[in-house]
Order: sequence, then C-alpha cells, then structure tokens
Amino acid sequence: MARINPEFTKELKKYGAFNANACYNCGNCTAVCTLSDEDNSFPRKMIRCSVLGLEDEIQMSLDPWLCYYCGECSTTCPREADPGELMMSLRRWLTSKYDWTGLSGMLYKSLTVTVFAFLVLAIAVIFFGAYEKFNLEKITHLGHYFEILAISVVFLLVLLPNIAHMWWMTIGKHKTKVPLSAYFKSMGELLVHMFTQKRTLGCDDNQTRWFEHFILVLGYLTLLLTTVFLDWFGTQIIFVIVLGYVESAVIFIVTFDFVRRRIQREAEISKHSHTSDWFFVIWLFLMGLTAFFVRLSIDLDILENNIWIYLFHLIILVQWALIIVPFGKWTHFLYRSFAIYFEKLIQVKR
Repeated sequence: MARINPEFTKELKKYGAFNANACYNCGNCTAVCTLSDEDNSFPRKMIRCSVLGLEDEIQMSLDPWLCYYCGECSTTCPREADPGELMMSLRRWLTSKYDWTGLSGMLYKSLTVTVFAFLVLAIAVIFFGAYEKFNLEKITHLGHYFEILAISVVFLLVLLPNIAHMWWMTIGKHKTKVPLSAYFKSMGELLVHMFTQKRTLGCDDNQTRWFEHFILVLGYLTLLLTTVFLDWFGTQIIFVIVLGYVESAVIFIVTFDFVRRRIQREAEISKHSHTSDWFFVIWLFLMGLTAFFVRLSIDLDILENNIWIYLFHLIILVQWALIIVPFGKWTHFLYRSFAIYFEKLIQVKR
C-alpha cells in the first residue's frame, strides 16, 4: 500500500516549489510537454505524486531528471502552479535523498548554512596562506595538487556512492532485472548525454540554451584538463597557455550571459531562481574570471607582488570543489546523465 504524506508539499517549498497544491489536474502541462506520450504523463504524474506526498513513488522515478525545464508547462498553467519549477524542486529534493552525507539537503534548504560553509572554506584558505607565510611558489604548488586530490576524493567518496544509491532507489531496490551486458551496451548513451545533453533539443525553444550549455560544458571540462593535467599556471608551452585563455574566456562569456538572463528574468526558467542556481553560475563565472587573471598576472610577472589574486582564485576553487560540485547544482549534470542511462537499461529490460 502506498504511503501518502499531505505535508510533503511544505517540504518541497524548502527546495523551491511554492504552489503545487494549486494544480487541479487539468492536463494542460501534459498536452504541451514534448516528453509526454501514451505511456508517460509529463509532468502531471509527478505533480500528482507531489500533492499526495507519494515520496517512495517519486524516489523510484527518473521522470524529474528527464525534464529539461523549457518552461512551456508553467506558461500554459491556468492555476500558476508552476509545474516546471516543481520538477526542478523535485530534482533538488532527490539530490538530497541520493546524498549519503545529508549535506545536500542542508545546503539546499538553508542559505545560512551555505554562506557559513563558504565562509569557513574562505577562512581556511587564508589561514593556509598565512601558515605558508604567503610563499607563492609553495602555495601554487600545493594548490595544484589540491585540485587533483579534490577531484579524486569527491568522486570516490561522495559522487560515486551517491550514484550507486540512485541506482539502488530506481533499479536495484525494485528488483528490476537488467542483463549485465545491457550496462555495457548502453554506456554510449551515458557518455553522449553527459557531454552533449542532446535531449534538450527535444524541447521546442531550447536550441540556443542547449548550444550555450554545450559550449559551457566543453569549456569547463577542457579548462579542468588544462589546469589540472597540463598545469596551465606552471607551463611555458604557448599552445597550452593560449588554450587556457580561450577556455577561461568562454566560461566567463557564457556564464555572464546566464547571470544576465537570470537578473532580467527573460525566460520562464529564470523567473524563480533558487539560491543554488545563483551560486552555480556566479561561482563558475568567478572560476573562469579568476583563472584568467591568475595566468595573466603570471605572464605579466606581477603575481609575486599580488599573491591575493591567486588566493582569491584558490578560495573560489576550494568552494567550488568542496561545496558546489558534490552537493550543489553541478550534480544535476551528473544525475541527469545517469537517469537517461538508467532509463535505457529499464527499457532494455522491458
């Protein structure tokens, strides 16, 4: 027997949704959603589950991740229940359920906790600089190794277990028997969607947004490769130096446009930005901007007397790596890709 929780919509409000109970099941959202077909009622099914508080049903579903929030459902809703934002809030809520540490939920629900975590990490970096007597060479050397260590630790200790938990909630717990060979045969689906997010193109007005996201993902991943594995701040190879400048500039330009649109609220997706949305785009913007100025300061030979430029970049980097990547909006990129992969596995089983 399904267990209902009439208070669930109150819990969802902490993750962004604000008027789900206004829905009277007219079906307009399903009529305009390109994901709807005879077997799937997007997003109405998840709206009904939310209103009734069917938490187990939501946790076992991949539907919230298959939505790319084009906003059509919200603009056509006669009751202003904002189904698009509800689906976004369900993704945040699911992220908190996948996360074994419990930190995602705390950070999503409390701006105070989030700001406190940012401040603690900023103070820690400043103390680290003071402990090393603001020795630029040593700090940049250790900062480079921090990037490598952070990527490894965050992936192995946080993201990988959370993905396994997601698999358990959507496939394993319900004894969905998927042939082992299907996991390997469907791996291409995972990689394609992870790097291209091509399913966004199924939404009528998402072509421009898809292109910007694609360029941003490409710029972010290549900048990560350039700084971590090609040692952008330490190299003298002209090609690597120029490549890093281009990548950081791309991130700066695209995220600047994202911030501009959120401020101006041009599209439905930008009208109800959660604090996690703001932190994601602003910190990514600062990542590209500070990395650009650090390398520029190295090339102009002024970083030695302006170590604060690197320390500011390191603060942004540490906050990004230890808060936003494992517990914030960045995880949506990962969980959505795996949701499409898991959906493919379930289809193989059928």
